[in-house]
Amino acid sequence: MAGLIRRLVPFVLVATSALALSSCGTSGAITQARIACRYVDRSLAIYRASTKPNIAPSTQIRLQANAVAELLRATPYAASATSSDGGWNPLMTTINEAERVPIVDLIPSLTHLCRIAQSPTPYL
Repeated sequence: MAGLIRRLVPFVLVATSALALSSCGTSGAITQARIACRYVDRSLAIYRASTKPNIAPSTQIRLQANAVAELLRATPYAASATSSDGGWNPLMTTINEAERVPIVDLIPSLTHLCRIAQSPTPYL
């Protein structure tokens, strides 16, 4: 019996370590996704400011450019989240689309993905 226990201890330690490390990776991914979403939130706030009535066209263009720049600042955090947990790839991909797609078309997806990241059960 003691021999069996001695042989099982390494397997139990490996299994416990694997479980602990996998949970750390997921936690790290969620943290990185949440940081990315802070940039997303700021970007969307800047964009909304650009759509208010009576904004000069030059101001509107500047604010929209700032909104895209702020959104793209989220890229390294979204990429880090994706590296730790591939489930965050939609967030990273949507953020990267800001270089090709008008930000107004990304708002629904970004809002939904960041709502998930901020939820108590943030899994895609």
